[in-house]
Amino acid sequence: MAKNKIRVRYAPSPTGHLHIGNARTALFNYLFVRHNKGTFVIRIEDTDTKRNIADGENSQLDNLKWLGMDWDEGPDKPGDFGPYRQSERREIYTPLIEELVAKGLAYESYKTEDELTEEREAQKAAGEAPRYIYEYEGMSDDEIKASQEAAKAKGLQPVVRLRLPKDHVYKFDDIVKGEISFESDRLGGDFVIMKRDGMPTYNFAVVVDDHLMEITHVLRGDDHIANTPKQLAVYEAFGWEPPVFGHMTLIINTETGKKLSKRDESVLQFIEQYRELGYLPEAMFNFIALLGWSPVGESELFNRQEFIKQFDPKRLSKSPASFDQKKLEWVNNQYVKQSDPNKIMDLSLESLIKAGKIAENPDSKTIEWARHLIALYQDQMSYTAQIVEISDVFFEEPEQLDAEALEELNNETAPVVLKEFSERLKDLTLFTAPRIMQIIKGIQKDTKIKGRQLYMPIRIATTREMHGPSLPDSIELLGKDRVLAHLEKTLAEIK
Repeated sequence: MAKNKIRVRYAPSPTGHLHIGNARTALFNYLFVRHNKGTFVIRIEDTDTKRNIADGENSQLDNLKWLGMDWDEGPDKPGDFGPYRQSERREIYTPLIEELVAKGLAYESYKTEDELTEEREAQKAAGEAPRYIYEYEGMSDDEIKASQEAAKAKGLQPVVRLRLPKDHVYKFDDIVKGEISFESDRLGGDFVIMKRDGMPTYNFAVVVDDHLMEITHVLRGDDHIANTPKQLAVYEAFGWEPPVFGHMTLIINTETGKKLSKRDESVLQFIEQYRELGYLPEAMFNFIALLGWSPVGESELFNRQEFIKQFDPKRLSKSPASFDQKKLEWVNNQYVKQSDPNKIMDLSLESLIKAGKIAENPDSKTIEWARHLIALYQDQMSYTAQIVEISDVFFEEPEQLDAEALEELNNETAPVVLKEFSERLKDLTLFTAPRIMQIIKGIQKDTKIKGRQLYMPIRIATTREMHGPSLPDSIELLGKDRVLAHLEKTLAEIK
């Protein structure tokens, strides 16, 4: 295996869309290989044809690109080690399986699914760990051959199993966890390397692919640790040198304290869901990079090049990573505040259109109005789809004032302020925020009413809310007719 240049791979299965956990795996591989100026390979592991979904591969690749990752070889970037889809590599796997069978290191197994199920149930009833029992135990070569011929004559299709040695220890030095070892007798018996349909199993194909693609390091999730000894068994059977392994800790949901599971509906878990809500790719990149890896220093915000420069696998955490939705919102808000207003405008406008708040093909006047509205909320938004909820006052007629708002208006100066403001607005021809501010200051000067007693009644009466963005800008966006109507309604409510 070539050791002079680091080669890593991200090998998704197209059985679903890009999940947060898989995105982290891809991202850590990306940062590691870019830091070391190596080669990043994308390989599609699509042999589980029954579970593959139509746009699974496209979703994986498209969302990786959206997050800001690029790669050097893959199904869309052919290199010297292709094909890059496992379904197109069958001709590579078959002769290698035949080689192991010929050497007596693997064999055809004709136990039926019913027989295997019966064995497992008996073991369970006896309180034993499920394991495969070698079906040719005590047979001579001729007897094994006769048994297999008899099974073939019945029309049975075999799987191929790798013969595990007795009392053998599989050991590896994990980048994250240190030295890990497994006893061969505790692996559940000889395991399948080729299914009845002739397709290789994951633990066989991944070894062949990693070896032939000269992968030097395999960084993946904690849930793959149990696969590693089986893969080491395949490496040993061929006499190949395995790559360096690193298993990243699980991601837990901060709210539940449990492993982040695709069945957990309390938190969004797919990158596409965050894209649809208007999260920014740079923010998602930043947040995911800190799920189980810590930079030097106290800062939590970095750009892609800064992450690449300082990425060190020795700083991968040994403790579970915490997925905190509120923290993600905070990170994204930092990026939204610093982002190009035109970018935020485009994403927010798309959300307003999708929600039916603005017509699908708005005219230039509506677009300019929306630009003003969105700019008011840019610093406040955790994600751009939030504009639909927080700007509702500009699209829906508000309900009756609540008790808290009415209490705020329950004083002798509130009617004075509101009547003055209403009369002066009626005469205003240029309905703009600066002119509106001039009117408010004029009322302050003439009535000597100031501070909360001046601004709060105006805000409550015009927007029908106690809190919101810049008051003059809000009044301008609501428009003269709506504001005067709100003032009239409020004055009637506080008589």
